[in-house]
Amino acid sequence: MNEQPSKALLPPGMNDILPPDAAFETRTVERLLSVFRASGYEQVKAPLLEFEDSLLGGAGAAMTSQTFRLMDPVSQAMLGLRADMTLQVARIATTRLANEPRPLRLSYAGQVLQVSGSQMRPERQVGQAGVELIGSESPQADAEVIGLAHETLSTVGIEALSVDLSLPALVGDVFAGLSLNARDQARARAALDRKDEGEVKALGGDAAALLTSLLRSAGPAETALAALEGLALPPDARAACARLSDVVALVKAMAPGIKLTVDPVENRGFEYHTGVTFVLFAKGVRGELGRGGRYLAGGGRNGTTALSARAAHDGAEPATGFTLFMDTVLGALVPDPESRRVYLPIGTAADVRHGLQAEGWITLAGLEPADDAAAEARRLGCSHVLADGLPKEVGEGTGD
Repeated sequence: MNEQPSKALLPPGMNDILPPDAAFETRTVERLLSVFRASGYEQVKAPLLEFEDSLLGGAGAAMTSQTFRLMDPVSQAMLGLRADMTLQVARIATTRLANEPRPLRLSYAGQVLQVSGSQMRPERQVGQAGVELIGSESPQADAEVIGLAHETLSTVGIEALSVDLSLPALVGDVFAGLSLNARDQARARAALDRKDEGEVKALGGDAAALLTSLLRSAGPAETALAALEGLALPPDARAACARLSDVVALVKAMAPGIKLTVDPVENRGFEYHTGVTFVLFAKGVRGELGRGGRYLAGGGRNGTTALSARAAHDGAEPATGFTLFMDTVLGALVPDPESRRVYLPIGTAADVRHGLQAEGWITLAGLEPADDAAAEARRLGCSHVLADGLPKEVGEGTGD
């Protein structure tokens, strides 16, 4: 007979989070949400499961390959288990909160489950926390969320941050102005993703020259924007670069010390985004701390002002926001020490316990008489024991 698998064995990409890490994660999420709240972002909570048609409709189709699906035994309909929270919040904004004044600022935190991990992030269950700003197309909205993402990570103690800006739709706009067939476009897109200048040059002609210049323009924001300004770009691509320049100026005015870089050809991971996007990194931290940018929130409402022509045509609202990945965020932080722990011998009065907790102590009450209270405190991981009505360090006049 086959042996039963160990109960501690989990599916690939799944992990138990143990003490004290689980409590540290909770405290960190609370700190993030408090920063969001201070800037006017109100928290919402979306369900783990939604109808497949709702979860994967419109822009959500980009998450199809990462979404677990199952049959609901109650409704007999197909359900999807969320792989990302951004589009759920967008759904809430454009349905349940459709009549709320715009711009609408929402925040969230929760767990998502994805079909597969990546080389940089093998975990398939990941904590997310973030914000969405819905109903404004202004560059100030883009700048606000970029600045807030930087501020939030700085507030929780992550240093040496950088923000890598990109325009996922830019290459498509450039292709529209070039005489490239579908095969060469796919080839060029793959080469740009790999940053393979040799392959781009092999395309030949005007396409090779322009796309190579785009590839070479990546770098610090000021340098990259100057390089883009000098290129002969189609009108839509030029407008996108001008928008990026406006956003950079606004972010710099908001946070003068912020480090901004630009990679104009990057689009991986931004499948449903439509404008300025960004990724957050920190020196010495492996992987992305978060990412975000502009997209169209589906199911827009009538009467919304400041809709772009494309958004109005699609019946969607302009939106921007960001998501922080809690596994990377937590890995970049030094856990703060827990509150002091004191062992209370059996029979300690409730008012004494409550008084200690009010002072910030974590209290562990004895459940059975202990011959050596100090030894029992050490066994349970307490630094102090209650003796003569006061918390005393284990070994300090406690019979040790």
